[in-house]
Amino acid sequence: MTPVEEAQAPHAAVTGAVAEGVVHLDDVRLTLSSRAGPVEILRGVGLDVAAGRSVAVVGPSGSGKTSLLMVMAGLERATSGTVRIVGEDFAALGEDQLAAVRGRHVGIVFQSFHLVPTMTAFENVALPLELTGRGDALERALALLADVGLAARMDHYPAQLSGGEQQRVALARALAPRPRLLLADEPTGNLDGKTGEAVIDLLFRLKTRDKATLVLVTHDEALAQRCDTLVRMADGRIASMSDGGAAS
Repeated sequence: MTPVEEAQAPHAAVTGAVAEGVVHLDDVRLTLSSRAGPVEILRGVGLDVAAGRSVAVVGPSGSGKTSLLMVMAGLERATSGTVRIVGEDFAALGEDQLAAVRGRHVGIVFQSFHLVPTMTAFENVALPLELTGRGDALERALALLADVGLAARMDHYPAQLSGGEQQRVALARALAPRPRLLLADEPTGNLDGKTGEAVIDLLFRLKTRDKATLVLVTHDEALAQRCDTLVRMADGRIASMSDGGAAS
């Protein structure tokens, strides 16, 4: 089966050594309301991603990339279809249960960092861990800030940090619970080229160390090629799927 044929099948499968998928989407549809009426954002997306794989989702603006990521994160409810993440059926979970799954198993890195401005770097990383009741929250936060090279900046607030430093704090926060699934939405979009490259090197290094599965939305084709698999979206659908530069 060619990559295009595979993508047009009911499921586009990103395979690996582990058969049980971290991400399982089946005929996922997302329709949102607008002044002009209902708008179809996702139109029957099927995708399976095995543990440990890295997947780049690319496509033009408005193709549904970020919406797909938000559905995987449980931050947007699919209108219909199956969304099963780390074995959990998202349609069967309430909001508190979804939040608990995210807190334990899903890390999210946003383009705009989304740090709490009134909290220090240390507090931004530690607080989500404390909310999940982890007894090692403070130790884990310190270790992650050291991993991203910001131990000396732990008491600084976001406004006192550069864009690259803020994104490294956001990465530390996302990886703090050792998530099985790491979602990144244009993580270099607000960074200059050199800083963005450094952040991405760090992202892939820590992803590999923690054996996480990565789904990355990007407009950067060079960055997309660093992933095992490229999923191209168009008009709310998966248009094609192919091996990236990291595929073996």
